[in-house]
Amino acid sequence: MNLKLYFVFLALFVYALNGNAQYSNFSSKLPLVYLNTGGEEIRDEPKIQAEMGIIWNGTGELNQTSSKFNHFQGNIGIEIRGSSSQMFPKKSYGFELHDENGEDMDFPLLEMPEEEDWILYAPYSDKSLIRNVLTFTLAEKLGAYSPRCRLVELFINDKYEGIYVLMEKIKRDKNRVDIAKLKPEDLAGEELTGGYIVKIDKTTGSGGSGWQSDYVNKMQRRTFYQYEYPAADEIHQTQADYIRNYISDFEEAVYKHEFDLENGYQQYIDINSFIDYMIINELSKNIDGYRLSTFMYKDKNEKLNIGPVWDFNLAYGNANYGNAWETFGLEIYVDLGDDQWQNPFWWSVFMGDRNFTKALRCRWDDVYFDVLATEQVINTIDSLVVLLDEPSERNFARWPVLGEWIWPNYYVAPDYSSEITWLKNWIYERMRYLNLSIPGDCDSDPTQPLDFALSTFPNPFTHKLTIQVTSDKNLSLGIQLFSVNGNRVHEQRTPVSEGLTTIEINTASLQRGLYIYRVLKGEVEVEVGKVVKM
Repeated sequence: MNLKLYFVFLALFVYALNGNAQYSNFSSKLPLVYLNTGGEEIRDEPKIQAEMGIIWNGTGELNQTSSKFNHFQGNIGIEIRGSSSQMFPKKSYGFELHDENGEDMDFPLLEMPEEEDWILYAPYSDKSLIRNVLTFTLAEKLGAYSPRCRLVELFINDKYEGIYVLMEKIKRDKNRVDIAKLKPEDLAGEELTGGYIVKIDKTTGSGGSGWQSDYVNKMQRRTFYQYEYPAADEIHQTQADYIRNYISDFEEAVYKHEFDLENGYQQYIDINSFIDYMIINELSKNIDGYRLSTFMYKDKNEKLNIGPVWDFNLAYGNANYGNAWETFGLEIYVDLGDDQWQNPFWWSVFMGDRNFTKALRCRWDDVYFDVLATEQVINTIDSLVVLLDEPSERNFARWPVLGEWIWPNYYVAPDYSSEITWLKNWIYERMRYLNLSIPGDCDSDPTQPLDFALSTFPNPFTHKLTIQVTSDKNLSLGIQLFSVNGNRVHEQRTPVSEGLTTIEINTASLQRGLYIYRVLKGEVEVEVGKVVKM
């Protein structure tokens, strides 16, 4: 055998040793999940038949690979899931539990409420391994349903595949999105009003059928709404028309700036769900938040809710576009250029509604000093990382991505500990920024007649400062910028039309530092604030 061929065989032997034999006998604090496909490749549709076994001795107990399946052993149908994540070698899977006759079967996997549909999510570009689990945990503390999940270690056909997250799939169920079952014959009256689930997302993966909004966002794009429940191939046309018209009525009221609590847009939505959804997406600065992986649901005779939260693998600074890595700036205002998926227009309009911003600020003040206190968030991270002490070493031996750039990483750490430290530091800075920058005044009286409302973003800013004005009449506004020593560095007079007006100020020539902005209606000062040039 020549020397080159010898080294090829040696490399293959070492790979087999590291990928299989090295991980054939160990103990773990995490449940051990085994899939056996009989050698058949798992595809992106249709599902293939496989067997699944789980070794789990309960929370806090060690699980040994040499043990027998003692929590679950049975049949499943499984397929690859996800959209852009399918390009990664570490795949995520969707599966359903089957009985001995091949029929769907409910089971309470790892003490989560019994169901048939589940997901094995594969953290890959998220090298902390916990961004989704962390977010679902924090969202649950706000009181609404958040997908339950468990960190596990996965084997496929006896080959070790690393750390996965076994999690609930979002669907209508009494233990998940708890809304009424909509039957095919529910075509009139109260029965027609719910329940529904729609989503805003890419049309790849699941879904794809729905309708476009009648209104465009700031990039002249129309939000696309997809039928999730009932599915597009099951929903009756009368039901499809109902939920489409309901959301269109909501959008029309927002577009017309109908802010009255009883007769405006809030008659269509549960504002508390929108506020909590915004808090979670802004805390994590989720680059996909609002515009992708966004679910909304409506129960019978109830208002439209937004949620549950979903898909945070690119959050907490883990993306190198759209300023996602920066700890400043609100994601509702993100500028993604020509990207075809943009935030729905209604989020920025909400910022001109003093009823919304007051409720937002009051809610933030409540949770910032309670369930979302910075130290509580850090403690949640620590509790997850403790579980991953040894499992993370096995995961990164199987998938050696530490120190390597994986799309779309902003920060690339040399080791797992540095990944976690960077995540914690990012959260410290983000929470500080949000506490200073969440709009609204909890002590204000939004019932006073609305002349106009104003929001300034991003703050801090770089080359451009944007001011959005919502007015119930035509106005002429004066806008002035002053340096901290009192020098006027910018001044302009701008006409503002009834409705929503966006004013952009070119600040490229300004030096870094703190500035005071002053807004005048006519010659009367109506607002003063601080902004920072980075």
